[in-house]
Amino acid sequence: MYCETSNQERIPLGFGGHECNNGTHFCGFYQTIEERDEIILGYLRQGLLDKARVLYTPTERTKEDFLSAFALRYPRETKLLDNSLFTINTADELYYSHGVFSPDQMMTNLGNFYIDAQKDGKKNIRTTAEMVWALEKNLDKQQLMIYESKLNYFIPGKKWVSICLYNVTRFDGKTIMQVLQTHPYIINLDGTIMKNPFFIHPDIWLAEHDPLAQKN
Repeated sequence: MYCETSNQERIPLGFGGHECNNGTHFCGFYQTIEERDEIILGYLRQGLLDKARVLYTPTERTKEDFLSAFALRYPRETKLLDNSLFTINTADELYYSHGVFSPDQMMTNLGNFYIDAQKDGKKNIRTTAEMVWALEKNLDKQQLMIYESKLNYFIPGKKWVSICLYNVTRFDGKTIMQVLQTHPYIINLDGTIMKNPFFIHPDIWLAEHDPLAQKN
């Protein structure tokens, strides 16, 4: 099923038979390991098959657990993970590269990642992270949502698809509502994808929720 998400290149997501366009920022909801992996394993595999630059940040599992799950699902394709296009890192490595979480620093870091990925020719970017890292770090959820909202300035127009994965059994309802407000597209618990009717443009959302934006 095709969900038109921008005027960019149409690409397969790798799960559920879904397709979208580059330049898309999803939130993905799940309750179980099986629901999570139905998204992650196919999404990452498809990116590697398409020779995209792929970045995965697990939190609820070890790297070894991911490798085992991938091998069980795709036993003949494990070599896809053994190349320079695939990076699996920790939340500390991605979100705390300077020792503290900063939404603005993250925009800089992701921008550098994008520039580096294009050095050897134009490549699609495909990223996903299990966002429970923020709970384990006791991060101020408002800072997390500011980051999520700012991604809606960063991702559109780029050859980039990002899925921010939220375990709805661990995040409270207020936070999930803010997740909906900061993501233009949703992957539902039943695996369907859709345009998000609760999305609020970052110009409006940040003006209300970001203290720095309020001062400008």
